[in-house]
Amino acid sequence: MNKLKKIKTALISVYYKDGLDEIVTLLFQNGVKIYSTGGTQNFIEKLSIPVTPIEELTNYPAILDGRVKTLHPKIFGAILAVKDNELHQAELQKYEIPEIDLVIVDLYPFEETVASGASSEEIIEKIDIGGVSLIRAAAKNHIDVAIISSKQQYAELLSILKENDCNTTLENRLQFALEAFEVTSYYDKIISDYFIKSESQTPPLPEMIEKQLRYGENPHQKAGFIGDFDLYFEQLNGKDISYNNILDIDAAVSLISEFDETTCAILKHNNACGIASRETLVEAWKSALAGDPASAYGGIVISNINVDEIAAQEIDKIFFEIIIAPSYTEEALKILKNKKNRIILIQKLNKISNTTFRDALNGFLIQQRDLKIETFEDFNSVTKTVPSANEVEDLIFANKVVKHSKSNAIVLAKEKQLIGSGVGQTSRVDALKQAILKAQLYDFELNGAVMASDAFFPFVDCAEIAAEVGITAIVQPGGSIRDKETIDFCNDKNIAMVFTGIRHFKH
Repeated sequence: MNKLKKIKTALISVYYKDGLDEIVTLLFQNGVKIYSTGGTQNFIEKLSIPVTPIEELTNYPAILDGRVKTLHPKIFGAILAVKDNELHQAELQKYEIPEIDLVIVDLYPFEETVASGASSEEIIEKIDIGGVSLIRAAAKNHIDVAIISSKQQYAELLSILKENDCNTTLENRLQFALEAFEVTSYYDKIISDYFIKSESQTPPLPEMIEKQLRYGENPHQKAGFIGDFDLYFEQLNGKDISYNNILDIDAAVSLISEFDETTCAILKHNNACGIASRETLVEAWKSALAGDPASAYGGIVISNINVDEIAAQEIDKIFFEIIIAPSYTEEALKILKNKKNRIILIQKLNKISNTTFRDALNGFLIQQRDLKIETFEDFNSVTKTVPSANEVEDLIFANKVVKHSKSNAIVLAKEKQLIGSGVGQTSRVDALKQAILKAQLYDFELNGAVMASDAFFPFVDCAEIAAEVGITAIVQPGGSIRDKETIDFCNDKNIAMVFTGIRHFKH
């Protein structure tokens, strides 16, 4: 891992030049030939250090108001050529292309430009094209080329060059390449964020700011949030928010947005461990807590109505990290603020974005958010027994909860209360068994309960297990090649079953 590479030529094209003078001076003192562009070239010339304009290498001027400067075969040939590849070396000689050993790039400040409130034209001009291409090319060829992709790496590069007599090790270059792909990945993400939010128009485009979080998924991981947290929430109390808190908050507001009647939910690890709809908030809280009082400890509580003193007194009896509501009475806040680290949030906006995205394979997955909410009109009764009015209400309730539970998921409900759930299982049968065990653990009467599944039943086994414990109505998407077997079984057991035609996987 210590294959040394002497730096003989360098290409430097940066936006921020603070700290660059020491690097350029050291390169010059070691006889390194420097190529550069525009403002960086002027900066180096003012240091009285020789620099070769890119135009002398490409024999082509910068065009389109500087939009095209480095995008040229001679530049990318110089960066991408493999030193030990005879064909590559022969082509370099044929087309008079030098090898470039070091590339230093600092991208246009897109994020800062958006945050400054600049016009859309100014923002578009700050999408760096050539810089990103140079970074990716140099990172790809890190076997031979060192890539500095951010001003934050200037000091580290200077230290390496001083210690190694202007050489880099393969280990150095590999680490710089890894960081380079992280830089371009993050850069693409904030550009994607900008266009997604510009397209939506509702809510208004917030400033793209980074909220420093307490830590990541684990305390040893650093984390930040890109977006305008304060546009949606007002924090009234508590410690700084962590990465996991953000995920739980997102899951909580997505779930509660499904309910119009008074509802309280308790979540752990993005899943509801308790949720109920009742006439009053204190009743909803007590019923939600009863669903799984052990898991509720340390969780997140969300209400879709004002939190009053009576509810606050009950909620305060257990330890939890976060409470979210549209408002609180003064008396409720006095009670809830007794725990100084408890995070108390007012949800100012309940607008849910119609787009979701997440990183994967050093890229990004983008999709429309699952905004489909099934009602009675969406239910297709496929059995001889049809659900009663109360069962229909419970089926709608259960189907909303299962939609927001990690797949594979099964939810059991009764009287608009979650009484058991199985989430994140590799087998739907295991999910059902987990849900039943939860319900039995807390002494819920399963006879007359309903069941919701986030996807179809591939076999009749889930219906068989449900029948054994007294479940009387089922909601599922349908669509299995064995649907008829399940329907026939439910008919035989007088179980009502409805199909929705809508799957709700949540991975």
